Amino acid sequence: MAPRQASALGGTSTVLGRKLGGELLRLRDASGRTQAAAADELSATATKIVKIERGWVPVRDPDIKALCEFYGVTDPALVRGLLNLAKTDRERRRARGWWDQYPELLAQVEYVALEDVAVRVRTLQVTVIPGLFQTPDYARALHVGAGLWEDPDEIERYVETRVARQERLTDDRPIQIWAIVAEGVLHQEVGGRDAMRAQLEHLLTLTERPNVQLQVLPYAAGAHAGMSGAFSVMSFAESGAMDVVNLDVRSSIVWLESERDTAHHVNIFDRAARQALAQTDSRSLIRRIIKES
Repeated sequence: MAPRQASALGGTSTVLGRKLGGELLRLRDASGRTQAAAADELSATATKIVKIERGWVPVRDPDIKALCEFYGVTDPALVRGLLNLAKTDRERRRARGWWDQYPELLAQVEYVALEDVAVRVRTLQVTVIPGLFQTPDYARALHVGAGLWEDPDEIERYVETRVARQERLTDDRPIQIWAIVAEGVLHQEVGGRDAMRAQLEHLLTLTERPNVQLQVLPYAAGAHAGMSGAFSVMSFAESGAMDVVNLDVRSSIVWLESERDTAHHVNIFDRAARQALAQTDSRSLIRRIIKES
């Protein structure tokens, strides 16, 4: 799917905008209010409510507060979460970052832009090293092998985006990342034996950082919660802001924005974490693989 969707009524859909709009729609439905009634409450047109609920426009704090009161929402934490989500979405819409220089990112633009404002990412990977952890040689070999591009210059520019993304690990507001990786990923010699050894050594270095947590799902775990596929759960800086889930498939990037979908994937992640090795044991396993390579 495209990272951003233009509406026939004007405006541009964003992941966080759709998340916010979906929550406001859920609250309106629960209250029994109509779109027309909500529009009257804001002294606006029904079209504005449609745009808000479909994530096509940024939403002002006074409108959120008025709608929550109109819908009978009494939980201050819920209102605060909606306000924080709206604030992050407005900032994201205004942002112009390094990623805009790279058309090679294609549908990943929205993911990279959200990663730039996220405070935490939980990612479960069963086929590749997480993007924030990849060395240039690993990333280059991965995309040559995938056959997505044949032009070496395009591949190199994509590798540049991998390196640029990783600045979030060390900048003045380092992202917290908790990664669970299947053991088979560590044995797959992407780029050859030397490149893979360097990648594994890089993983060991990263796990020394306080903002990085890495667990390995060992072969001995047998059938595990992560076998249904890779995904990431992104959380945002403001306390109470709601999470979104990203599914990375070969042909597109899929976003799951409902509370039910998010809770389902957080549950899968938590189960996989319980089945995985602790970080200390994961480091020992990586050292052993390096020694045997």
